[in-house]
Amino acid sequence: MVIWIVFAVITAAIIASLLHPLASGRVRVNGGEADAARVYRDQLLELDRELQANEIGRNEYEYARAETARRLFKASEPKREERQRLPHPRHPRRWLRLAVVAFLPLASIGLYVLVGSPDMPSRPLQARLEEPGQDIAILVAKAERHLASQPDDGRGWDVIAPIYLRTSRVVDARSAYRNTLRLLGPNVHRLGGLAEALMAEAHGSVTEETFDVLRQILQLEPENPRARFYIALSMEQAGRPNEARQAFETLAKQSPADAPWLPLVNEHIAMNGGAKAGADPAGANPAAPGADPSAPGNPTQQDVAAAETMNAGDRQQMIRGMVESLDAKLSEDPNNFEGWMRLVRSYAVLNDKDRAAGALKRGLAAFPPPGEQGRQLLALARELGIATEEATQ
Repeated sequence: MVIWIVFAVITAAIIASLLHPLASGRVRVNGGEADAARVYRDQLLELDRELQANEIGRNEYEYARAETARRLFKASEPKREERQRLPHPRHPRRWLRLAVVAFLPLASIGLYVLVGSPDMPSRPLQARLEEPGQDIAILVAKAERHLASQPDDGRGWDVIAPIYLRTSRVVDARSAYRNTLRLLGPNVHRLGGLAEALMAEAHGSVTEETFDVLRQILQLEPENPRARFYIALSMEQAGRPNEARQAFETLAKQSPADAPWLPLVNEHIAMNGGAKAGADPAGANPAAPGADPSAPGNPTQQDVAAAETMNAGDRQQMIRGMVESLDAKLSEDPNNFEGWMRLVRSYAVLNDKDRAAGALKRGLAAFPPPGEQGRQLLALARELGIATEEATQ
């Protein structure tokens, strides 16, 4: 009931403000004529002062005074002809007032019924915080209010930290994970979340701080595949391809054949001049049947043999050539989801974030985000620290 009273008061105030200029039935005189008459009177007084000070001759004074007086009389003269041509103001203003009074309330009520929720009971913020339902924003706000009053609640920080990370609040996620570790102690899950937050903050780079966190994970769980993968990635980013390849190959050999991370590990092995785990020792193409042998992650056995004799710079140049070849092929035939995944990841590994973002945008044009493949492309970009805002526009 209160909201309808507020609506009525607002409507009445708006109608009153619109009807006020129409309240009088008389034609208001334009203030410009009064201003002109005032100017001419001031000119007459100024002429008198100049004559008394002998700054103007008598003849000039008489002429100027006559001309100014003529203009003053003309400005002060009522414009009868114009008033005779004007229609009577009462009837148009009456209809206009009736239109304003009738139209505004009906239009506002109709608009509210169309786009509003008149049957929904009002709920103040405190009530929504007490019963948030499935509203994630309210749940986060409630948790933040609780933690502001009780900052030593480790379980609260443990709950909100992964939510911050999933919603891309990276700085808040990092702080929340640190509070959780300080209050509840380290475990693999908390350390892994902190490592992901640090990498996201560094746009996919494994910093020294992240490396220390990864080593703590391996102390608790020596075979943790995620920590081993990121440590190998740090070697790759530091320009040590041989060490990175060996670390990736060790991880691939110790991973189950159906491990979900194995394809990604194999691609990084190929990026650093190695052969995919499980490749045909007879020298056949280790890629899947029908795959492009020139794409990153699918080198021929001859490419692998050639890479082993190259120095780091030449090997990097060969890899870049393979990436550019894949880029050209995807430009001709964009309906290759795996190709776009490889291309985005390849540019990221080469530390070419601009081209990685461009490849992501082109890939999303072929596989829009509402689909499963588009979501996988966006998830890969976030993992690699590639900005997704421009790609989705």
